[in-house]
Amino acid sequence: MGSNSSRISDLPENEYLKKLSGTESVSENDPFWNQLLSFSFPAPTSSTELKLLEEATISVCRSLVENNPRTGNLGALIKVFLSRTKELKLSAECQNHIFIWQTHNALFIICCLLKVFICEMSEEELQLHFIYEEKSPGNYSSDSEDLLEELLCCLMQLITDIPLLDITYEISVEAISTMVVFLSCQLFHKEVLRQSISHKYLMRGPCLPYTSKLVKTLLYNFIRQEKPPPPGAHVFPQQSDGGGLLYGLASGVATGLWTVFTLGGVGSRAAASPDLSSPLANQSLLLLLVLANLTDASDVPNPYRQAIMSFKNTQDSSPFPSSIPHAFQINFNSLYTALCEQQTSDQATLLLYTLLHQNSNIRTYMLARTDMENLVLPILEILYHVEERNSHHVYMALIILLILTEDDGFNRSIHEVILKNITWYSERVLTEISLGSLLILVVIRTIQYNMTRTRDKYLHTNCLAALANMSAQFRSLHQYAAQRIISLFSLLSKKHNKVLEQATQSLRGSLSSNDVPLPDYAQDLNVIEEVIRMMLEIINSCLTNSLHHNPNLVYALLYKRDLFEQFRTHPSFQDIMQNIDLVITFFSSRLLQAGAELSVERVLEIIKQGVVALPKDRLKKFPELKFKYVEEEQPEEFFIPYVWSLVYNSAVGLYWNPQTIQLFTMDSD
Repeated sequence: MGSNSSRISDLPENEYLKKLSGTESVSENDPFWNQLLSFSFPAPTSSTELKLLEEATISVCRSLVENNPRTGNLGALIKVFLSRTKELKLSAECQNHIFIWQTHNALFIICCLLKVFICEMSEEELQLHFIYEEKSPGNYSSDSEDLLEELLCCLMQLITDIPLLDITYEISVEAISTMVVFLSCQLFHKEVLRQSISHKYLMRGPCLPYTSKLVKTLLYNFIRQEKPPPPGAHVFPQQSDGGGLLYGLASGVATGLWTVFTLGGVGSRAAASPDLSSPLANQSLLLLLVLANLTDASDVPNPYRQAIMSFKNTQDSSPFPSSIPHAFQINFNSLYTALCEQQTSDQATLLLYTLLHQNSNIRTYMLARTDMENLVLPILEILYHVEERNSHHVYMALIILLILTEDDGFNRSIHEVILKNITWYSERVLTEISLGSLLILVVIRTIQYNMTRTRDKYLHTNCLAALANMSAQFRSLHQYAAQRIISLFSLLSKKHNKVLEQATQSLRGSLSSNDVPLPDYAQDLNVIEEVIRMMLEIINSCLTNSLHHNPNLVYALLYKRDLFEQFRTHPSFQDIMQNIDLVITFFSSRLLQAGAELSVERVLEIIKQGVVALPKDRLKKFPELKFKYVEEEQPEEFFIPYVWSLVYNSAVGLYWNPQTIQLFTMDSD
């Protein structure tokens, strides 16, 4: 590297990098470091070029791995960086561009080296590289200064304490990226790491006091969505003669090296391409999710999860209980707005799930909002475009709905919000519909998609649970929503009859041949009957609790009354069919009395009149349908691979060789 611009292809032969990784020790006070850190080169413009950067520097990194136990040059580089960060805040205030630029370059090199070291060796071996003692080369002592912990603390200080200016934007992003790399050892293990040196540093010792401040800073970075400064905005103004060497170097970083940090990693179906308008917000969110999903230590709970679980609104003046550690306050209105605007990405949806599930203050605040459509509509759009989303993103969106529908106030209020012209809903023109009816339509569509494509019982269960939670509060259902409820029941009924016929034929076949293994149709039949019963309970709950509010559902029931005939005497459904059968019989009788050739409007009028005449005590009361989301045992087995797949696909400027990844399969959904 050094003061001359370099091409990526030149890096393996770069004299400064060769000296850094060579057999000669370089003192931290050597002028060499100023030369090494004054570099620029044309930046990669694609994930392919990011891969080329990795491949071009791998030989240098491996030479350092081999020689560092004798030279201690990695430690010297880190000490140079640590000494510079002590003056970083003052440099930012004084607009010392060159000092900040070189400090950034030092961190960039450290991050590149650290990524290779973590991939190539165990954490124990990595730690040895950070506790080299110059007085006895190659001899490691437990009393040595642990530069790994010191570097981690320094990064936390840099992220939380350095003001975000045009000239500090890059180094703030790089500090967050380096922390992600610090924790990336998880990528190279098939099993979830439950004991890790990096976890130990973060949960104990000098790093621990920064917990709440770090979580708060990362959240605010996500909220603010600060865009990177335009090229040249954070360097010396160009002089009339074209500028000197220093301007050339600084602008080289601004227009060249910086691009490295605004590129996504290699892609797969694991996540959608991130919106890179704010690399700082993107990296901050990924680091926050990684920290939130660290496993607890045997004797210490994850402090970052504790901070996420307990923070409060800035407008909440009540004192924090002394039993709550790492507490802080943040502006809930700003956070809510950011969450509503950013739901196109997996990581923003995962953050929303995390906050709703784990922070009761946030959940209470959101459920009290009078503009819940701003949050619910993006979630519904994720589910509507299920074909384009990965399964994890769909699950998170669905669980968010399930958590929201646990609240009766939410279930009532969504039917009071009237929406106009939902352009992304293409099956039918919806010029005016309530948020509640739209939610029902999208969830039913998700169930139908699942029935024909993925056939995932977990997805079915959560969709039906959300509908069940809402059913007692159904109000003024849109005619199309009412039709789709009955259409779904029709689809299930046909499927039930088909499987029943297959089971009967299979049984007959088994009597004539004992050699051929038979499909387990009984199990399929049980699953379908469970779903059918759930749908009948949902319809029954609506009729029992809000019949007078839903003439369109009664109309749809009457129109498809023959569907329910076969279930009246079925032993699995007899009890739940009582009310449905009563409603169908009662209103059919009134329509018969009104004569033939009735218009839709006249039928609805008769239904509305009949609702008043139907004695409420004739409808049998059943226990209220209420389902709560319960996180599965050992949720980290799901969330940690998911979070790291997001990091792998969404982290800007970070590339990992897919052949080295062991935590998840690269071609999986």
